Amino acid sequence: MSVVELDSSPKLGPLFGRAVMGMLPGVASRRKDLPDTVLVRKDVVVDPDHLAKYNEVCGFRLTDALPATYPHILAFPLQVKLMSDPSFPFPLMGLVHLSNKITQRRPITLADSFTLRVHVENLRDHEKGTQFDVISEVILAGEDEPAWIDVSTYLKRGGGGGGKSKKEQLAQPTARAIWRIPNDIGRRYAEVSGDHNPIHLYNTTAKLLGFPRAIAHGMWTKAHALAAFEGKLPDAYEIDVTFKLPVLLPAKAGFTNWTTTEGYAFELWDARKPKPYLEGSIRRL
Repeated sequence: MSVVELDSSPKLGPLFGRAVMGMLPGVASRRKDLPDTVLVRKDVVVDPDHLAKYNEVCGFRLTDALPATYPHILAFPLQVKLMSDPSFPFPLMGLVHLSNKITQRRPITLADSFTLRVHVENLRDHEKGTQFDVISEVILAGEDEPAWIDVSTYLKRGGGGGGKSKKEQLAQPTARAIWRIPNDIGRRYAEVSGDHNPIHLYNTTAKLLGFPRAIAHGMWTKAHALAAFEGKLPDAYEIDVTFKLPVLLPAKAGFTNWTTTEGYAFELWDARKPKPYLEGSIRRL
């Protein structure tokens, strides 16, 4: 692997501009394999004001402990830098975020400094195209093993080679809570996450990329779901989410959760009909 150390967080504006250019004919990479580059950023510290703004947008309480979803937005600029590079085999714009699994081996707090490490791996078939994983890690100062690992799986549509999954008819769940998701949540989350993908910002920009309206960020829905379990979680756990359908804004969604032998399971649904937005689980480690 080729290790590239970064002195600061990459600027997302130019990277998204490069990603848009990557959609043009003849600009995309001709390579078929994933790059072996590992991006590393050392001596990362968390800005308390930024953490407070993130907690407010996502529904977490204000504490010194980082929500398990927070390091994802610190790693996100490194992820975009990898996937917007001309050597990457797929255009960043148009990739579908299928799932995200976060493993927190110990709590991370404002007092910690750490190293971020990001790479891509595991290129494989999917029934609707090709999928791969973006791996992000947090290594706390003075430690060798990651305290936090994030696996985001993305789909490049087209030329699917996997078997087709069987779709089940879903029954309407009983909601434990109703989420009234406002029209501007995409813009508000973009401000704290840096993810200004046009599909999340305005109806007009979302329509340019094939959506009838702006859609919520998948990682916002995951974070907001995780916030529902505050005060119930152990220090070490794994939260795994599959994104089923986009949340068109504004939305009224039903959230339900239940206890399992390993922890918890949860689902987010369109409140008007049995249409799942996401399903997930929390497993104690």
